[in-house]
Amino acid sequence: MSSTQSSQGKQSFTEKDYNNLTYKIIECCVEVHKELGPGLMESVYEICLERVMTKAGLYVQRQVLLPVTFKGEKLNKEFIIDMLVNELVILEFKSVETLLPVHESQLVTYLKLADKKIGLLINFNVTLLKDGIRRKINGDLNSV
Repeated sequence: MSSTQSSQGKQSFTEKDYNNLTYKIIECCVEVHKELGPGLMESVYEICLERVMTKAGLYVQRQVLLPVTFKGEKLNKEFIIDMLVNELVILEFKSVETLLPVHESQLVTYLKLADKKIGLLINFNVTLLKDGIRRKINGDLNSV
């Protein structure tokens, strides 16, 4: 999937497209985790992952500002998304002993505020990365 596909917008993406994209993202995360192992700071995984994903042909934005709106009014507060891939998938990174419900809630909030369909919460502080991945969906992946 190339960065040119990301400029087409989410309208052309189906559930299968999202699944293929998240699979590719997870492959990149596994590559980074195999190289670095668990226990490092989130920022280290983030910068290494950016390099691996870019080489894999993905369009990556790090530390994306997400404005907070309340009752239709933009407030003087912003959240920061760890990574946005192909302008479609939000990635939130952790390096913690245990993922907590609050971590998943954070990702769900980001998905809603950014009007994105899918996100991955990735805890790099695990022996097997597959045990540290949570996938969250905002709505129907096949709808616009």
